[in-house]
Amino acid sequence: MKRTGPTNQIMQKMIAELKQKDAKLWKRLARELEKPTRIRREVNLSRIERYVKTGDVVLVPGKVLASGELTKKITLVAWNFSAGAVTKIKAAGGKILTISELVKINPKGTGVKIIG
Repeated sequence: MKRTGPTNQIMQKMIAELKQKDAKLWKRLARELEKPTRIRREVNLSRIERYVKTGDVVLVPGKVLASGELTKKITLVAWNFSAGAVTKIKAAGGKILTISELVKINPKGTGVKIIG
């Protein structure tokens, strides 16, 4: 049975909006977010730390988890964050954005790294 809770409705609306964008990044993200929750990506901070530089804008098409440390000041965008991840990102001086906020700020998706 299909779940129709508020999160699902918000997700479906965002996916539809992403598909309307011209940039390939947003179309790819829409395809990733359409996947079932059980196979959606979950990324630990340790992996993000390994692959980014200070100042990067990083997009995770799923959930960011708190395992590991983050020492770099980055902008992190994801569908969901664990509470521990939010604490560690802010402690490192990082910034957290929603996917919708990133689309408004950067409609072409230039300079965004996808990790996951």
